[in-house]
Amino acid sequence: MASLPPRVVFAVRETDFELLLARHATRQQARFFLETRGQELTGLEAEHQQFNAVLHAVRAQVPSEWRQALVRRGEFDRFLFAPDDLIVAVGQDGLVANVAKYLDSQPVLGINPAPDRFDGVLLPVRADRLGSILRAVEARDCGFERRTMAEAKLDTGETLLALNELFVGHRSHQSARYLIDTGSLREQQSSSGLIIATGTGATGWARSIMEATASSIQLGAEEDALGFFVREPFPSVSTGTSVRSGKLSGRVLALQSRMNDGGVIFADGIEQDFIAFEWGRQLQVGVSNRKLCLVRP
Repeated sequence: MASLPPRVVFAVRETDFELLLARHATRQQARFFLETRGQELTGLEAEHQQFNAVLHAVRAQVPSEWRQALVRRGEFDRFLFAPDDLIVAVGQDGLVANVAKYLDSQPVLGINPAPDRFDGVLLPVRADRLGSILRAVEARDCGFERRTMAEAKLDTGETLLALNELFVGHRSHQSARYLIDTGSLREQQSSSGLIIATGTGATGWARSIMEATASSIQLGAEEDALGFFVREPFPSVSTGTSVRSGKLSGRVLALQSRMNDGGVIFADGIEQDFIAFEWGRQLQVGVSNRKLCLVRP
């Protein structure tokens, strides 16, 4: 029986123009909404058209005998990614992080549709070279980065993966209360929550925390290690502040919730994709066995 030709799955997210139309139903209403606030729709519409032009151009480079699929960010959790798929993420860096948690070693090719607006750290593939790079990936004749991912494991059996960082805390601005155990230090804490970051995430949210707190943890993107950072720990008669940050290499960070309501864990800034962290629940965070296989031409 002949094998199926390769399948290229294009991962995208809605443009700001599309999201605005979804909220206001028609272009005229969206334009009116912006103009009454001193803004214009034309810029967002131009960005939308530019994105679709890039998407059309890269899809046209897929070999004609290969299969294609298109999946939007809101559909990632329902889409069946096959083990031999080739994933092409066209969008911002965050799109790669969003799709990574649903993959298991499939090659990811990141394309930056707007280099003048997006940094493109995770988007190294040039749009005009996609066709040749796809064939190189299929032949395994290209470079790969196997980027570390973080994994949160709750005692309920629920798990959550992150390419950049995990947040553990309260879903509102209330203090998060928990017991933290690094393996060598153990403390009751009340804080604005914790960030547990990978080497990839160390250039984002974790970097802002390190700059604000004058702390420094070196993490490589492919290093099997994580960094954790406690945000604004509060000292009281029952809570301490001695455990503020650290590097997890070959060990896990253990947490036990002291929150009756509102405790959450979410990954890569997607707050709606959370798991509850309620009183007494135990959580372990460490390096995942799964990696992001990022194509690096």
